[in-house]
Amino acid sequence: MAMHALIPLMESDHIDKIIVVAEEEWRESIISEAAEMYTTTPFYDKISGFADPGANRQLSIFSGLKKIMAMEESLASDNMVGVALDTSTVLIHDAARPFLSAELLNHCYDALSGHDGVMPVLPVKDTLYYSEDGNSVGSLLDRGKLYAGQAPELFVLDKYYEANLNLLPERILAINGSTEPAILTGMDIVMIPGDESNFKVTTGKDLEKFIELKEREND
Repeated sequence: MAMHALIPLMESDHIDKIIVVAEEEWRESIISEAAEMYTTTPFYDKISGFADPGANRQLSIFSGLKKIMAMEESLASDNMVGVALDTSTVLIHDAARPFLSAELLNHCYDALSGHDGVMPVLPVKDTLYYSEDGNSVGSLLDRGKLYAGQAPELFVLDKYYEANLNLLPERILAINGSTEPAILTGMDIVMIPGDESNFKVTTGKDLEKFIELKEREND
């Protein structure tokens, strides 16, 4: 499933390099599968390295960020043209979202101008209730003001790195969503319409849906 999530990133003109956060045991298969898929193109060369997973999702992201920052600073020290941390961007995507479209990816980059980050969202369809104890309804939430965030999320690199750095060592352990550090430190994050087909595979039913859709694509 990870390769399905990587394909649109490897094929996008917006993305120069990819850092994959993965355990050591998965890395060789990711590279070999990418190379096999793109035997006549240089797309797989965008996979520039790997980073170790962290204790939670956000620390895994921070591990990838540190790798990217080291690469950027190395390029800058070599006086490479066009390398500037304050204009570089980082896109965070989940391997569990295998149906990222090139259209949504392009919309993220189109919307970034004048902002510190971009997050695709979907409006909440169900009526939502708040409960203090999990047994009785405390209040009704206004779903017209509530949105479900999606990946990928796009950020100005240096600001997002600092936002995560400011949460170390303890507060970052409570982070659940990639955009939370940006919001907590006052970054300007613009919302754009998400994509219903860009669902996250987290349950057995999701996996069945993924397999069914892939079988349809191959018919």
